[in-house]
This record gives sequence, C-alpha cells and structure tokens, in this order.
Amino acid sequence: MNDILEIVWISMIAGLATTLGSLLVLMFGKPKERILASLLAGAGGVMLAVVSVDLLPEAWEVGPPYQVGLGFVLGLIFMYLADIRLNTTSNTLPLSRRQRLKRTGLLVATGIALHDIPEGMAIAVSQEAAPGLGFLIAFGITLHNLPEGMATTAPLKMAQIRWWKILLLNIGIAFFTPLGAIMGLIALESVQNSLAFFLAFAAGAMTLLVFAELMPLSRERHPRYALLGGTIGFIAFALISLMLPA
Repeated sequence: MNDILEIVWISMIAGLATTLGSLLVLMFGKPKERILASLLAGAGGVMLAVVSVDLLPEAWEVGPPYQVGLGFVLGLIFMYLADIRLNTTSNTLPLSRRQRLKRTGLLVATGIALHDIPEGMAIAVSQEAAPGLGFLIAFGITLHNLPEGMATTAPLKMAQIRWWKILLLNIGIAFFTPLGAIMGLIALESVQNSLAFFLAFAAGAMTLLVFAELMPLSRERHPRYALLGGTIGFIAFALISLMLPA
C-alpha cells in the first residue's frame, strides 16, 4: 500500500508541473525562447538517458526478448496514434482571432492529457522495477510538463480567458499523470510476468515523445540551447542512473 501511495504521489508531483508552468505564465508572462528550448531539450535528454540506461536494460534482464521487442514497438505506436489524434483535430479553425487562440490552447491541453497517461504508466512501472527509477523519470517528466503548461496557458491568456478557468484546466490536466500511474499498476497486477513488456512499452512511448516532439520543438525555439540542454540532461541523468544502487 505504501508503494502505491508513493507512486501516486510522485506522479502527481510530475503532473502538477503543468499547473506550475501555467502559473508562471499567468504571473510573469511567457519566458524567453532559450529557456523553453533548454527545458524541452533537457527533458528529452533525461528521458533518453532513462530509456537507454535503465528501462531497456532492466526490461531485457527481467523478461524474454520477444516481450521487450513487442512492448517497445507498441509503445511507439501508442504515442504515435496519440499524436495523430491530436493533429487531425486541428484542421478547421474558427475565423476570429480570439476563437483561434482559444481553440489552440484547448488542443494543446488535449494533447498534454493524452501524453500524460503513458508518462504516468512509465513512472509506475519503473518504480516497481527498481526503487528510485520512478523518481528519475518523474523528474524528466516534470521538466517536460513545465513548458507544456506554459504552451497551454499562453494562447488562452491571449484569448482573454479568465485566469481561474485557465488554472482549473491545468489542474485537471495534472491528474492524468497519476491516472496513468494507477493504470500501469493495474496492468502489472492483471497480467502475470509482464514487467518486461510494460518497461519496454514505457521506453517506446518516451522515445517517440522525445524524437517526435521535444527535440523538434526545442530546436525551433533555439537550436544551440536545445543542443546544450539535451546534452546536459542526458549526461547528468545517465551518470545519476549508473550511480544508483541496483
């Protein structure tokens, strides 16, 4: 029971980073592009380090290779379909500028909520596999969620949506991460000897998130700071992961 509460707690903290990002924009306005680039790329570097140093090696160690391969591919497909669903809903935009801004903010919020579920699953599965690993992934997701909260809030603020409505929306989004964590725990309990599959599934989902979203978005904002943030994030958390007790 204590393990479940701990997993829900750390996933909730990671989810609330979206709300913190929203608060920062509501109070201070949108941050500079190089800060956003560093945060996004840093989150990508952390996630790649966790995937390559922890998730996949752990999955390979605890389960058969076919589970690892199948889980990784299905994780990629799952996140890809989530991205496709988001992109296909954004074709027709209302005419007024305020409506366009409002729709953009809501679409970004929808995409974040979709992504938060597999991220929560990754925290839960990883923490079950190796105590401390879930904290590493939660930290990377926290860095990732900060600029996502900013991205949701900026267009809604420009559309003159009331600040408390924007804040409530981002608080609601935060709950999708612990929801994903609970789903991950239920899946582990329901399917016997499936830890390797779910570790690889989380790795696949996070890999696509990094290469399809975080890195391209960070490079658009500031290529040099994106490279710097990604490199620091990867090296720092690869070293931390390697130093953690097995």
